Amino acid sequence: MRISSFLPVFAALILGSVLCLAGAAIGARFIESTSTKAVENQMNLQGYDWVDVEGDGLQIVLTGVAPDEQTQLAAQRAAGHVVDPARVINVMNVVQQEDIPAPRFSIEILRNDNGISLIGLVPSSWDRARFIERLKKSSGTGSIADLMEQADYPQPETWDEAMEFGLDAIALLPRSKISLAADEITVTALAESKAQKAAFEKELKAELPETIRTRLDIAAPRPVITPFTARFLIDETGPHFDACVAETPQGHLRILAAAKSLGIDDPHCTVGLGAPSAQWAVAVETGMRALAELGQGSITFTDGDVNLIAAEGTSPALFDKVVGELEADLPPTFILHSTLPQPEEADAEEARPEFVVTRSPEGQTQLRGRISDARSKQATEALARAEFGSHSVYSATRIDDTLPSGWAMRAMAVIEALGEVTRGSAIMTEDTVEIRGETGNENAKAAIAGILSDKLGDGAEFTIDVNYVKKLDPVLDLPTPEECVANANAIIASSKIVFDPGSVELNAEANDTLDRIASALKDCEDVEMEIGGHTDSQGGETMNLNLSTQRANSVLDGLLMRRVAGVSFTAKGYGESEPIADNGTEEGREENRRIEFKLLNADMPEEPQGENAATGTTTETGAETADGTENGDTE
Repeated sequence: MRISSFLPVFAALILGSVLCLAGAAIGARFIESTSTKAVENQMNLQGYDWVDVEGDGLQIVLTGVAPDEQTQLAAQRAAGHVVDPARVINVMNVVQQEDIPAPRFSIEILRNDNGISLIGLVPSSWDRARFIERLKKSSGTGSIADLMEQADYPQPETWDEAMEFGLDAIALLPRSKISLAADEITVTALAESKAQKAAFEKELKAELPETIRTRLDIAAPRPVITPFTARFLIDETGPHFDACVAETPQGHLRILAAAKSLGIDDPHCTVGLGAPSAQWAVAVETGMRALAELGQGSITFTDGDVNLIAAEGTSPALFDKVVGELEADLPPTFILHSTLPQPEEADAEEARPEFVVTRSPEGQTQLRGRISDARSKQATEALARAEFGSHSVYSATRIDDTLPSGWAMRAMAVIEALGEVTRGSAIMTEDTVEIRGETGNENAKAAIAGILSDKLGDGAEFTIDVNYVKKLDPVLDLPTPEECVANANAIIASSKIVFDPGSVELNAEANDTLDRIASALKDCEDVEMEIGGHTDSQGGETMNLNLSTQRANSVLDGLLMRRVAGVSFTAKGYGESEPIADNGTEEGREENRRIEFKLLNADMPEEPQGENAATGTTTETGAETADGTENGDTE
C-alpha cells in the first residue's frame, strides 16, 4: 500500500486531537470563569467584599485580609457552598490583633457579725488560699465566704501591697467594707465612738501604702449623753451656753437659731442620743426666750427637770409672769423649778467658809479649805485620789464642825465635776460653786453641768467657766511642739530643700518638700518655730550670712503661702557660724549647706535654788532633732 493513501487518515487524526484539546481548554476556561464569578457573587452576598477571588484552572483561590479568624473560616465555608470545597484554596490573611488588656483586678471584703465575704476578680497566679488563711487568723473568724473569680493575666505590681493593707484593716475593723485594688483602696467602716474613730484612723494611716491612692470613711454614731443637759445663762458678759446638747440635727439647728437671735455670735451644740423627749429642742428654746424676758439669770435642763434661777433684784411681778407662762409653754414631760434669790445680808466679819480644789498643768491636785469632819475629810481625799491619781493629790483641808449640812456631799460633787477639766480650779461656798479651767473635751461643760445639777439639787447656783483647748483633746492626738519640729526636720533630712546655683528662689523639688512639711505641721497648735539657714565656709562671711538669711526667708514665705495656721515661723540666717561637718571635704560642705527647724520658747525647767540661781544664767532647752540638709551651690 502506498504511503500517500495514509496521509488523509493521519491528518484527520491530528486535526481531531487538536480540536479535542481546544475544546477541553475552552471548557476548562469556561468552568474557571463561571466558578470564579459564582464565588465572587456569593462573597458579596454574604458581606465578604474584602475577599479577592481568583481562578486557577479548576481551583478557586481566596485572598484578602480577614478581620478575624472566625470571619476567615466563614468566608471559606461560603465559597464551599458554591463549588466543591476541595477546589477552594484559602490563602487569606487575618488582621493582627492587639493584645487584649488585662481586666481590673479587685477584691471587696465585707465584714460584720456574721463573718467575712470576699467578692471580686483576682489573678490566677495569686495565692488566694494563703490569703484566706491569713485573713482567718488576723480577723479571728473561721466564717469566710469566698465568692471571687479569677483570670489568667499577670498580677499587678502593687497587688501584694494592697492585700497586706487589707489584712491589717480587716483585723482592726469589725464592721467594715474594704475595697482593694492595685491602684486604689477604699475603707468604709463604723466605729462605736468618736475616740474609737480617731484611733482607727490613726492606726490605718500608719499602715497606708505610699504608692496607692487610699480613701478612709469611718463613721461614729452619735454619742449617748447622760444626763441630757443644756444650761443657758445671761449675765453681765451677755448670753452664753455653759452646756448645750440637741437630740436631732433639726433640733440642733433650732437651738442655734434661737441662740443667734438672742445675741450669741457663734453658738456650739452637740447632737447626741439620750434626750428625754422628742420635743427637747422646743423646750430649750422656750426656756431660753423666757430667760431673755427676765433679762439675767440661768436656766438649766437636766433630762426632764428645768431649773430657772433669776438674777438677784429681778422684779417679783415679772418673775411670776415669766414663770407662769413658761410652765404653760413647756412640753408635758418637763417639770419646772424656779428660784428668785433674795438680797444677801452684809457679810459677817469672818470670811465665808470655802472648799477649793486646784488642778495644775503638771497634773498635781490640791485640796484646800474646810471640811465638816474627819470621816468626810477621808472620803473626799479618797475620791480625789480615785479621780486624779493616788500620787498626785495633796490635801491641806481643815476640819470645821460648824459647816452647814450637806457640805461634804457638795465637796464630792465639786471633785467629780473638776475631773472633767484638764487643768483649773473649783471654789465651793455654802450657796455657790464656781468651776474654771481648760479641757480637751468638747462636751466637758455639758458633763459638768449635768454632774452639778444632779448632785447639788434643784435651785443650786453654779458657774462654769471652762474653755475647750484643741491641743488638750486626747481624741485628736495632736503632736507636741517637739514632735512638730522633729517631723519637719525628718522630712528635710530625707528630701533636701534644694536651691538652684546662685539663687535664693525655691525650685519645683523644694516646693514638693514644703508641701510635705506643711502637711506634717497641719495639726500643730500654738508652736513657735525658727527656720534656720546655714552655709559652708566657702565665700565671704558676710555674703554667706546674707545668702543663708535670704534662703531661710524663702522657706518662710513658702510655708506662709501654704497656710500652716498653728505654727508661728521666724526666719534666721546663721551663715557659716554653726557647721555640723568638716568644711575641708565636699561631703562635709554639703552637710553644712542646710535648712534646720528649731523650737522657740520651749517650756524651761525651773532653776534649782542655790548658786546657779544667783547667777541669773539660763540654758536653752529647745528640742532639736535630725538635721535637715540643703543641697545648694557652693557659697
